[in-house]
Amino acid sequence: MTAAPLPDPPPGPVPERSSAVPASAVPGWLIPPPEGFGAEDLDHLPQLPAHTELIDGSLVFVSPQANFHMLTISLLESALRQSAPADRRVRREMTVTLGRRQRPEPDVIVIRADAVSGPDQTTFRPDEVLLAVEVVSPDSEERDRERKPQLYAKAGIPHFWRVENSSGRPTVYVYEIDPATGSYCLTGIHHERLKVTVPFDLDIDLTEIDRY
Repeated sequence: MTAAPLPDPPPGPVPERSSAVPASAVPGWLIPPPEGFGAEDLDHLPQLPAHTELIDGSLVFVSPQANFHMLTISLLESALRQSAPADRRVRREMTVTLGRRQRPEPDVIVIRADAVSGPDQTTFRPDEVLLAVEVVSPDSEERDRERKPQLYAKAGIPHFWRVENSSGRPTVYVYEIDPATGSYCLTGIHHERLKVTVPFDLDIDLTEIDRY
């Protein structure tokens, strides 16, 4: 399933988008098929902005990345890589194909090493993902706090971290799937230090962000 942009947008106001993005950032209006876009379309739609996601069949464009968001991703990615066992891998800002209409892009994921197929790979399956991490941004609060965790839990991703900005330092909310309900339950809130034993042993000094 593919869709091509119109050569020139018709006159009138720009349609409302999931996140505010200038009309000039998109080379025309992408016309979705009646059933919405599919996960495979992200690999074929022309000139999509970087880090476009697919949520419920709709394209989601992201705003420019804030300094806190970038530093937090770097801090967590580095710590996860240092502690990950040999049969695990860490990736930042890569999509996970949860279904035909769902292809979100977590900020950080931990995957099985055998899930990596090569340099041209653009997405992973949910059964290959052990942990998904979302750093909450002002333009994506509802998605990061509600919709995306719902999708990750439904797809069976066992661990989820939600990271909030607390006066310039990350606060990490740690969730794990309750096998009885299939939904995430909160197992801890971590302010200055993140110390957990799943998906593997980790001890992260969250105040290190001050040195970045």
